[in-house]
Amino acid sequence: MFEIIKAGGWVMVPIIACSILALAIILERFWALRASRIIPPQLVPEVWGLYRKNQLDGAYIRRLRVNSPLGAILAAGLMNYSHGREAVRESIEQAGRQVIHDLERYLNTLGTIASVSPYLGLLGSVLGMIKVFSTFSVASGIGNPTKLAGGISEILIATAAGLAVAIPSLIFYRYFQGRVIDLAVRMEEEAVRLIETLYGSQEEE
Repeated sequence: MFEIIKAGGWVMVPIIACSILALAIILERFWALRASRIIPPQLVPEVWGLYRKNQLDGAYIRRLRVNSPLGAILAAGLMNYSHGREAVRESIEQAGRQVIHDLERYLNTLGTIASVSPYLGLLGSVLGMIKVFSTFSVASGIGNPTKLAGGISEILIATAAGLAVAIPSLIFYRYFQGRVIDLAVRMEEEAVRLIETLYGSQEEE
């Protein structure tokens, strides 16, 4: 393996660094974007039950805010409950924007790696081609076979390494983007359901 990396030239160093960083981001986002962490299934029924019992105090709302991303959104609305439906909706939207920003953490970096890695491979290919052409003698046009083979290896290895990093990075970048959108829609549905439930019950009374 080391011989292959060495044959790819110095451009393999940033390509390997990109692969390690991309892998770290992918693993971290898989852990961070779990649905059970973002949207605890019993959170909204729990909030509704406490509301019916008049137990939605400040201490619970503060715990709710740090419990989960959905909890942070609901807590923002509950803190402004006394100011009316529109105030609650605006506070939820503002909290939602912050939560979505947090969910998209590191995705720009992953997208950048997906975009840059092929260019690093291309750079390695160009450097390998320069090495190939430099082996030819100006007078005879005959190149050194060893150096010629080394240049060709550098071209192929650098190109393959760049693509090997870029392709999975791009796949997971798109996957995580879609997951964030899906989670955002589900959180919005839960927040709207809570608003309608709270104010609907108030209107019925």
